[in-house]
Amino acid sequence: MGFHLDWSGVLAGAPLHWLVTGLVTTLAVTLAASLLATVLAVGLLGLRVADNRLARGAARTIVALFRDTPLLVQILFWYFAAFGLLPGGVRDWINADHPWAVLPANVPLISPEFLAATWGLGVFSAVFIAEEIRAGLQALSPGQREAALSQGFGHWSALYHVLLPQALANAYQPTVGQYLNLMKLSSLATAIGLAEITYQVRQIESFNAHAVEAFAAGTLLYLLLGVVLGRLLLAIGPSGAGGRTSEERQADARPAGEGRHGL
Repeated sequence: MGFHLDWSGVLAGAPLHWLVTGLVTTLAVTLAASLLATVLAVGLLGLRVADNRLARGAARTIVALFRDTPLLVQILFWYFAAFGLLPGGVRDWINADHPWAVLPANVPLISPEFLAATWGLGVFSAVFIAEEIRAGLQALSPGQREAALSQGFGHWSALYHVLLPQALANAYQPTVGQYLNLMKLSSLATAIGLAEITYQVRQIESFNAHAVEAFAAGTLLYLLLGVVLGRLLLAIGPSGAGGRTSEERQADARPAGEGRHGL
């Protein structure tokens, strides 16, 4: 008996609805976690490069803790342990129905699974994003910070207005890679019952045994999301960050008389 693919078991009826639900859930948790990771990364970066030694030590501890432990363990901790430590009223509110916070395909934005996945992915990705941007900061001349401070900027205002835009241009492509990793790592949230793409693919396989078709469809959805998200982030990134190296930008910044090779 020859093997043949039967896509009708994946792209029709309940399985198709499950795939759409998984896609919407993956998009929602990726967007929410990316926004959270961005905010946390900026704050962590500020501590990482602060003048205060205690702040730098605390930031290094946070980076080591979340970078050197498995994301799956972290997500399980936030869902099974940390959620139980919340006040009872907060847990009841999260578990209640919130019709105003439900996306198309019946995807709730306020649920223990969604919030735990968002927080876990956001915190985990924030430490990597902060380190990528810190590498971009280290590529800057020390005179940039000194000049900003001499003009009356404080630590945080100099970081936000002067240093951070240049660091982002230096480290933008690696930072984009971290956001893409966040999207792919959202598949681990299936362990706590978040109905994203991987969860729905497994449900289809259990429902009608179309394992090859289901996992092929899931793989294509992740590939499509990765390509679209990567192109979008590169398109809206800092000018010159889409394909130019820091050496090329520094060469363009040299006085015209020096030439491209400093002659």
